Amino acid sequence: MSRFTDRLLEGRSQRDDDSPRPNWQPGSWVAWVVIAGIIAIYLLTGIYTVGPSDVGLVKRFGRYVATAGPGMHYHLPAPIESVVTVNVLGVRKEEIGFRTVSPAPNPRYQTVKTEALMLTGDGNIAHVEVVVQYRVKDAKQFAFNLIDSHAIVKQSAEAVLREQVATKTLDETLTEERDVIAANTMVSLQKLLNTYESGIVIDNVQLQDVKPPEEVVSAFDDVNSARQDKQKSINEADKYALDILPRARGQAQEIGNQAEAYKQERMKRAEGDTSRFLEVLKKYELGPEVTRTRMYIETMEAILPGMDKIILPQGEGAVLKLLDLDALLKKGATQ
Repeated sequence: MSRFTDRLLEGRSQRDDDSPRPNWQPGSWVAWVVIAGIIAIYLLTGIYTVGPSDVGLVKRFGRYVATAGPGMHYHLPAPIESVVTVNVLGVRKEEIGFRTVSPAPNPRYQTVKTEALMLTGDGNIAHVEVVVQYRVKDAKQFAFNLIDSHAIVKQSAEAVLREQVATKTLDETLTEERDVIAANTMVSLQKLLNTYESGIVIDNVQLQDVKPPEEVVSAFDDVNSARQDKQKSINEADKYALDILPRARGQAQEIGNQAEAYKQERMKRAEGDTSRFLEVLKKYELGPEVTRTRMYIETMEAILPGMDKIILPQGEGAVLKLLDLDALLKKGATQ
């Protein structure tokens, strides 16, 4: 048994001495470095930056898991995680009825008649061009519920605008109801987008240009000229009325004041005469003969100074011979 054991151990030691040893060559180290570099680069692809006006929506295997604010962030490399950035501060714009060919400072526009021509409530056609300005309120809804946000806003705004124009006449659309149409369109469009859970908020709906179709522009201009002439005449009449009416009211007030003053004067004078008569009556009742004599004397004092008087003595008319009767008669005839 011991011999068998010794041979077995001897054979094992020989096999160990004859087995090949690992040979580490420089090329194998380079391969490991390359593999490590590839892994490092793959891990670094998870670094991303979110702009100051954006938010980052992180998805893990296509499902939303987190929101990242502005700055530098990291997510697990694709295909495990990915990020979608959405601008939430910028104002977006949709044009209906026209397109901006060249922006400022020398803007040029191109009309799109298929969008601009709309049917009014009285059966006419109006050319309406509109600008819709909006922002992103909910980045998650905007990014994951909408496939084409521009098409959704544009088509929804056009549908709502046509509905609003169809409730107004052509004259109302072109004149006093323009602002009402824009305001109602903004409210209705916001409600419609909310039902879609679009995450969009409408900032403004502005009617850029509202006019009749080109085929009837000249006739419509004639109608507008007639309306302007009518309004001008109405304004001139109102101006004349505003000038003449206050003056007439002033004159009427002046006449009324004069009449009131005359009335008061006559009343005071009558009251004074009445008071004076009552005083005379009281004195007369105290002594009728004395009062009668006094009144007679006062009346004579008032009358006689303005009269030519001839005082004759009583008795025989001897004095008549001394008077120039012709001169007296001639004087009385002239008077």
